[in-house]
Amino acid sequence: MRMRRKKNGAARLAACEEFIFPPDIKDPAEAFGNADPVHLEIGCGKGDFVCGMAEANPDVNFIAIERISDVLMLAAEKAKTKDLKNVKLAVMNAAVLNEKFAPGSISRIYLNFSDPWPKKGYAKRRLTHRAFLDIYKQILTENGSIFLKTDDENLFDFSIEELTLSGFEITDMTRDLHASEYAKDNIMTEYERNFTEMGKKINMLRAYLKGDGK
Repeated sequence: MRMRRKKNGAARLAACEEFIFPPDIKDPAEAFGNADPVHLEIGCGKGDFVCGMAEANPDVNFIAIERISDVLMLAAEKAKTKDLKNVKLAVMNAAVLNEKFAPGSISRIYLNFSDPWPKKGYAKRRLTHRAFLDIYKQILTENGSIFLKTDDENLFDFSIEELTLSGFEITDMTRDLHASEYAKDNIMTEYERNFTEMGKKINMLRAYLKGDGK
């Protein structure tokens, strides 16, 4: 369901300016003013995950992107309310990440409940398709990683194959996150809460670049 446009959305987003990643800067270290590791969430929704991660990891900088400005606005307001100095957000498409961020500037990418694009002809739109993985490899540090969570079994299987073929090594994986050893430190997204309440199992994996990822 498409979100209705928020009243005064542009003004509300502008009021969160300090939490917006500057569009003219490519080096996250310059934007944050420090050299802490940088983690990127692609498709942050209303910001529960990125804000939760930022609170739990104050020595890590977090960038979260979202294609819809009204959704990003809600995440920005959440970061502002919590005064999370290690969070920056941007309205951005994953297809241009290699144009927006400096090479080797991101140490981890989170893909949480990405659109599965289930129709066969739409495989190239999936955020774990090899074309997107090639983009991620350009901005990831050496031995950088991708953490993925999804309720969609077909997308999970597809992602395992694409990651392996693209030079990533899957080091951790479960098809029932909340019943696994990884549940303890898991921070849930809005979608994850809803799916869990519906009784759906959550798939999770962690994959690292092998060497320089080539």
